[in-house]
Amino acid sequence: QMQLVESGGGLVQAGGSLRLSCAASGRTFSNYGMGWFRQAPGKEREYVAAITRSGGRTYYADAVKGRFTISRDNAKNTVYLQMNSLKPEDTANYYCAARSSAYIAKIADVDYWGQGTQVTVSS
Repeated sequence: QMQLVESGGGLVQAGGSLRLSCAASGRTFSNYGMGWFRQAPGKEREYVAAITRSGGRTYYADAVKGRFTISRDNAKNTVYLQMNSLKPEDTANYYCAARSSAYIAKIADVDYWGQGTQVTVSS
């Protein structure tokens, strides 16, 4: 089993920034593609961003491209999501995700989930 623990969520005004962190344990972190998803109340969980095992490639949903940056530190077993220019529509519970041996392209690819961290953006 891999354990994923998110942190860094909170309340921020529109236009502000937050950085989410996800600490992984239980498996060799560098063997896993990592990603972030989010789920707003009454909506389905949606893809936000993903990063390959080495960190050499990143992928983003159109809604966050240019505002969010995913990165990872394999020495610290941690993946990050830097969120800038936040909008009220970014309000959601954000989930860290891991996939063994490949990058995450869709929700069905995920092997492990974190418990989520709430991000609330006020207008």
